[in-house]
Amino acid sequence: MTAWQVVRPGPVETRPLERVTVPRPDPAAGELLVAVRSCGVCRTDLHVAEGDLPVHRPRVIPGHEVVGEVVAVGPDAEGFSTGDRVGIAWLRHTCGECDYCTRGRENLCPRSRYTGWDADGGYAEFATVPAAFAHRLPRGYTDTELAPLLCAGIIGYRALARTDLPAGGRLGIYGFGGSAHLTAQVALAQGARVHVMTRGERARELALALGVASAQGSADMPPEPLDAAILFAPVGDLVLPALAALDRGGVLAIAGIHLSDIPSLNYQKHLFQEREIRSVTANTRADARDFLAFVADHRVQVTTPEYGLGRADQALADLSAGRIAGAAVLLP
Repeated sequence: MTAWQVVRPGPVETRPLERVTVPRPDPAAGELLVAVRSCGVCRTDLHVAEGDLPVHRPRVIPGHEVVGEVVAVGPDAEGFSTGDRVGIAWLRHTCGECDYCTRGRENLCPRSRYTGWDADGGYAEFATVPAAFAHRLPRGYTDTELAPLLCAGIIGYRALARTDLPAGGRLGIYGFGGSAHLTAQVALAQGARVHVMTRGERARELALALGVASAQGSADMPPEPLDAAILFAPVGDLVLPALAALDRGGVLAIAGIHLSDIPSLNYQKHLFQEREIRSVTANTRADARDFLAFVADHRVQVTTPEYGLGRADQALADLSAGRIAGAAVLLP
């Protein structure tokens, strides 16, 4: 099968990905073999390719927003049959036994493993997934629209929950890529007033088209104090203006798996009056189920620039350069 592997982690300009032909994988016990119909291009893929996240598996195939069809079922795999449409997301394995797992916080499991980092992912024609971590998908969306929901959507949904945004509250979103453009729609559906701060003109245009109250530059102050904010851009410098924009008691959630260094904070300006910073670490399967149920009931618009699988390296380069509005998707 055709696939892309991370062979030389480094800046995207150095072409860290290599297109290869490799054997089709076989599903192990408890796994499904999935024919990939679409795969989202996530910023985490870029972090793996560029080495911000050290590769856990040499020559790993990235991609963890996979929509496909089950074509084979491994021994002891339950819940799915050949022909089913399924989703493969970032979280691939947890131990089920540690304190975090037993308390419903499996996203913090020390033995967790991830698609496209610890195991091969969806920048390929076929991929495997443990049946226990495969997702049933809502009707009414195309394969292309569904792919970004499986990480960009789920992580944004968890990040929004981490902010404790009050009903009818004022939410700031910093960076407006794949995850942010979905999270904004969830917040709007829940009655929030949303302000977007982002560098790209096309991204600001998309935000306004989706119904946000305002859109301005990435470090600009919003037109009103915020009850909560989410930082999607992996830029530590933006933590300061985001905190400064919070009203008393406001919460900033940092949604990325990687963030550049945060400059020194001024306690009075950025943290006093019970402002908080909260990180977001992966997600639980319950998060995924809740989010997919939400978008089944509340139709979201998924903006999906499409790339053929053979152009995966170009998709990552465009993502790195800020040339993508919405969430790019690879198609076989």
